[in-house]
Amino acid sequence: MKKSIALLTIAAAALIAVPSAVRAEDSTSTNAPAFNLPATGKKHNQFHGKIVAVDTTAMTVTVGTKTFNVTSTTKITKDGKPATLADFAVGDVVAGNFKKDGEKLNATTLHEHKKKAE
Repeated sequence: MKKSIALLTIAAAALIAVPSAVRAEDSTSTNAPAFNLPATGKKHNQFHGKIVAVDTTAMTVTVGTKTFNVTSTTKITKDGKPATLADFAVGDVVAGNFKKDGEKLNATTLHEHKKKAE
């Protein structure tokens, strides 16, 4: 009798442990979200917010707390038309993409961000 109780207890414990082990395996599946993947040099990040500083001499724009370098390859648009950094002013709401180069944040695109008409 004691052996059968012990055997049933072991079997019950095993049945309880199996689903836990299966769930633990799921957390390392290959279906992880893309943001958990290691960054590559080609990854572009997005930004948006109000401009707090524009420096046309240093070719930088500060959006919130981040300063982005504007390079010769940065695609800049305003009102849907090609623009320059000088076309933007403090207080403008902008959006864009950037690439991280060491400690530098290089803007790849910069455009005026207007709310869509409702």
